[in-house]
Amino acid sequence: MPPASVRSYGLTHVALAVRDTVRSARFYQCVLGAVEVYRQDGFVQLQTPGSRDVLVLEENPMRAGQRGGVIHFGFRLVDPADIDAAAAAVTQGGGRVVDRGEFVPGEPYLFATDPDGYEVEIWYELPTPVDPPR
Repeated sequence: MPPASVRSYGLTHVALAVRDTVRSARFYQCVLGAVEVYRQDGFVQLQTPGSRDVLVLEENPMRAGQRGGVIHFGFRLVDPADIDAAAAAVTQGGGRVVDRGEFVPGEPYLFATDPDGYEVEIWYELPTPVDPPR
């Protein structure tokens, strides 16, 4: 495989059309501990602590919840034991768990919908050879 021509930190943000930026921000703050780093009218930028991951919420009720070509997006757990807390946080944040199980033994997952209907995966993946060092 040829070396990458552009150095990056990888895929680091997703922008979502939402009905209500306050409601959607509250969901991701509750579920992921996301921190608001920027706000303007109809626009909120959240970041997950300890990472460069950014979630942009743009108020656009006509497009909110429409998946287009995106099936879902996911957040990888640090500890598989946190899957129960993740499920509880989804519900507390106003979302709904729609599927839950294990991909293989030791890799729990859940799929949930956020308040706008976007499908979010929360899962633990056993370490892979390309993971950054801890």
